[in-house]
Amino acid sequence: MKKSYIGIIIIVALFIGFDLCYGHNYVSRIFSTYNLTASVNNKSSKTIQKIDPREQVSLSAQVDLGFPIRLKIPKIKADAIVEYVGLTPEGRMDVPKGPAEVAWYKLGPRPGEIGSAVIAGHSGWKNNKPAVFDNLNKLKKGDKIYIEDEKGTIIIFVVREKRLYDPNADATEVFSSSDEKAHLNLVTCEGVWDEVTKSRSKRLVVFTDKEI
Repeated sequence: MKKSYIGIIIIVALFIGFDLCYGHNYVSRIFSTYNLTASVNNKSSKTIQKIDPREQVSLSAQVDLGFPIRLKIPKIKADAIVEYVGLTPEGRMDVPKGPAEVAWYKLGPRPGEIGSAVIAGHSGWKNNKPAVFDNLNKLKKGDKIYIEDEKGTIIIFVVREKRLYDPNADATEVFSSSDEKAHLNLVTCEGVWDEVTKSRSKRLVVFTDKEI
């Protein structure tokens, strides 16, 4: 049975207006100004309110996968604790609190479940402090990402492709898929720093597929 979530994202032609590149002052801004609604069985929707950090609502029992706790990418020497984030009061996807952690979007699938799980991380932290996704752009097709869940299970994903997006681009394909397979999409920012918007000019997304 296909799993349904309270927290399916309906995106209306706007993408990532957040900043994952600088830190502190802008850390609360991630996927901003697109339309986030909750959908139940794809029949009705309502505005998403507060959700417990350990809660991911499912309307059907699916797998035995636990919550993700650690992400490792040997190719770029990334090893990070996974935080769980939902939406800010402004309706934006939240971000990890610091440069060393990553944030899993808890209103979507867990990594390894059918659908597109999304994990975001910082790059270009202020004062040149290292950030977990500083070298995300160095990943190539075939590189592997490892997710450990709370049960100790290791789930492996293989890089398929990477794309750069404008901040206002359509992000539907980042958060959803229709092929009945498990995907993990990694997001950070890239490009030129804009002092006016306090954000980088591009958004980098690495698309990966669960290893079979």
